[in-house]
Amino acid sequence: METTSTPAPRHSTPPWRYAIGMFGTSIPINVIKGSMLYFYVSVLGMDAAIYAGVYAVYGVIDAVDNPIFGYISDRTRSRWGRRRPYLIVGALLLLGAMIALFWVPDAVVARKTSALVIWFAIFAILAEASDSLINANYGALLPELFPAERRRALANSLRQGLQLLAMIISLGLTPLLARGILGCDVADPQCGDPTRGYELLAVIYGLVASAVIIFMALGIHENPDIAQEERPRFIPSIIQIVTNRYFWTVGVVSACFGAAMALVLGGLQFYVDHSLGGDALQATILQATVIAASIGFLALWTTVVRRYGAARTWKIALPVAAVSFLPLFFANNLIAAIIAGLCVGLGYSGMLATNDLIFARILDHDAAATGIHREGIFLSAFGVLGRLSAIPVSIALLSLGWFFGYHSGDDPGTQAGLAWRVYMSLYPFGLLTVGAMISRFIWVPADTPVDTPATPAPLGDTKET
Repeated sequence: METTSTPAPRHSTPPWRYAIGMFGTSIPINVIKGSMLYFYVSVLGMDAAIYAGVYAVYGVIDAVDNPIFGYISDRTRSRWGRRRPYLIVGALLLLGAMIALFWVPDAVVARKTSALVIWFAIFAILAEASDSLINANYGALLPELFPAERRRALANSLRQGLQLLAMIISLGLTPLLARGILGCDVADPQCGDPTRGYELLAVIYGLVASAVIIFMALGIHENPDIAQEERPRFIPSIIQIVTNRYFWTVGVVSACFGAAMALVLGGLQFYVDHSLGGDALQATILQATVIAASIGFLALWTTVVRRYGAARTWKIALPVAAVSFLPLFFANNLIAAIIAGLCVGLGYSGMLATNDLIFARILDHDAAATGIHREGIFLSAFGVLGRLSAIPVSIALLSLGWFFGYHSGDDPGTQAGLAWRVYMSLYPFGLLTVGAMISRFIWVPADTPVDTPATPAPLGDTKET
């Protein structure tokens, strides 16, 4: 008599344990996106054009390493899983790179045109590469750990809420902490060392973030069945991905959103200083209020997702997000800026609630069509377009010098207020308008039921508007 062995039950990962990782991954990258530009251009006096050039190069390098990290992760088979080792190593690398990025030796600062640029380039690229290594693995875990869309939506909402909480700390509190409590403001003539606050925060934020990422990584349970699958090959996978229409539609839309938010995060402190005539405290109040309100908006958008589905809600959120940036152009005081910022929070939270769910559906469909789980390389290939958004951000920064005469904190020109209004409102509006228009022509794969076996089918056959 033939007997069949019963497979060992698969341990499930609690959504909160996975979601808390987003708190750890969000702190460093948001400090970098929100303060790196201000720190190097306004505090250290680097020319904005030089910064833009380095930023564009580091975006290209980061776009190249993204699919490599995903490919290596997809092919990894170890007793610790495919993703866990890279999450832990990436957390430690990011800790060191982030501290070095903001802890610049005095001798390097004194040589603004040579050593400072080299220091900035090395550690900005290392920090971004470490972030890519972490997120190539963290993002790939969402569809694997939570194959059912309702549980996946719960995990995604939790992690996006934790991301917003991390943003309150890393974006909202940073100006006040770095320029007030732990350090001093470069605009204050009595300020001795305006870099001190940023140095201390880099250490504190880095330690907290790395500890949270490692805690998350040690508590996840990857699917052991995937270890028996065929390992994806690099060149065939890349060819299939770049010839997949979703790469050039959903990927471009997501890149437009990423570039728009990079502009806003990097420019907010300049906007408060030059356009509103405010200080570090006002920058903290504006950022913290908007991000806190976004948590409530996220709950609203999650309800809409449950009723209408991720695809339809995503197409609604895009034009809302585009229009939401326009009020920032007209704000002339803190109260008006907070009201305008709440509009941004509404559109931003709509994208948070839907964008990753769209990617997860595409990853599900790819696995069903090919029989291979290659979430890492697939998601990282999409990330190439997102990382290349550094190029339009760099062009936008360069344009401030071309059109408005803004070059640095030492040489802001006579139209700095108008320059940063345009940077914070019209440029993001334009980018997301392009994304919203493209989205009208996109069909998104329908949700694959968790208990339905995968049946190979050409990518794009199953659709949902």
